[in-house]
Amino acid sequence: MTVPVRSFRAHLRAVLALGLPLAGSHLAQFLLAVTDTIMLGWYDVVDLAASVIGAAVFFAMFTFGLGFANAVMPLVATAAASDQDAEVRRATRMGLWLSVAFAVAVYPIFWFSGTILSALGQPPEVVPLAQDYLRLMGVALLPALLVAVLKNYLAALGRTQVALWLTVAAVFLNVALNWVLIFGNLGFPAMGVRGAAHASVWVQVATVVGLALYCARASSLRRYTLFQRLWRPDWQAMGQVWRLGWPIGVALVAETALFSAVAVLVGRLGTLELAAHGIAIEISAAMFMIHMGFSNAGTVLVGRARGRGDTEALGASAKATILISTCLALVTMVIYVLYGGWVVGLFLSPDEPARNQIIALGAVLMMVAALFQLADGAQVVAMGLLRGVQDTKVPMWIAAFSYWGIGFPAGYVFGLVLGWGAPGIWIGLVLGLATAGILLMWRFWSGRAVAV
Repeated sequence: MTVPVRSFRAHLRAVLALGLPLAGSHLAQFLLAVTDTIMLGWYDVVDLAASVIGAAVFFAMFTFGLGFANAVMPLVATAAASDQDAEVRRATRMGLWLSVAFAVAVYPIFWFSGTILSALGQPPEVVPLAQDYLRLMGVALLPALLVAVLKNYLAALGRTQVALWLTVAAVFLNVALNWVLIFGNLGFPAMGVRGAAHASVWVQVATVVGLALYCARASSLRRYTLFQRLWRPDWQAMGQVWRLGWPIGVALVAETALFSAVAVLVGRLGTLELAAHGIAIEISAAMFMIHMGFSNAGTVLVGRARGRGDTEALGASAKATILISTCLALVTMVIYVLYGGWVVGLFLSPDEPARNQIIALGAVLMMVAALFQLADGAQVVAMGLLRGVQDTKVPMWIAAFSYWGIGFPAGYVFGLVLGWGAPGIWIGLVLGLATAGILLMWRFWSGRAVAV
């Protein structure tokens, strides 16, 4: 399919107009975790390590539940493009229902996390703190998933600004609560990693309340009557969200659990290695959040084109999304290579005794992270494009094979068997992400989703 230059520029502008606020929102959401890492790094290295391993478990569960929220986005985009207001409402409501059910079902994992982490060989001084952290973060999971559903509902309708600014406000609220609860200011006791978890609960509750009020009161959204008779089940719509959402959840957790498993492998090397890994992975993930924003933009634009039956616009939107993500990846690679060690140092107190050791190891990990920027961007964008055409089951199997059939075994062999340490484990990530990027892009452009 050949797209005229002028038309293609219009698609580029459309991707940027939708993708930039979405990327900003994802980045601001991610900064909630980054601020925890920075502030805990200034508090105590053991508390930092506990938050790193705890966050790995939390995000594995969160991303699994995120499948239902992500299913809402293409369903709403396609329905809205064909003026099916009832379908917009039905899909979003049942996305909320399934998110609540998931959060309740997985809470026992958070409660008994100490036993699980001990069995996985985590440092004994880290496990009790990580368990306390996770028991509170299990409570935060419910509002966090509801936030995701409402954000995807708004994104599919082109209402991205409110989610962006509410999430930015949440970052500032999180910093303030962390300052009080982690360090024990304003008369509160110093709670360390436990304080960070308490802050996260209140931040997520405040965010979901803000989004719900906007969705209920905005004049442009009243036509959807989203919360009217919310308690009534809609089994047909629930089945639709379930069928589309659970493969998305499995694919997401396949990737996130790979990173969680990497944290577990690095944790077996020692506390300092785990701290360096946690800092480097969060720096890398910050840029991934931007790719994810453009991936979401691709999902929405491809979903809208599908709803209109416009194959030409579908293909052009996909190409524009890929081009923007590729340019972003190239810029990121340069930043990682030139400034990786300096950025790692920002996460540590100048008085930290192990500061130089952590920075040295973190800088090496950032060099490895530069290698998979193109692959990581390609796989998340391709996954988003496939969701836009509601193709989720085959991508799920591709993700599972790439991350666990190639990425994890390679990381284990390079890092622990051959003794290459944390950099060797990260090389396994490169191979898994590269495989996923190639196969998912082939899946989209092979002729099944769009004629090239």
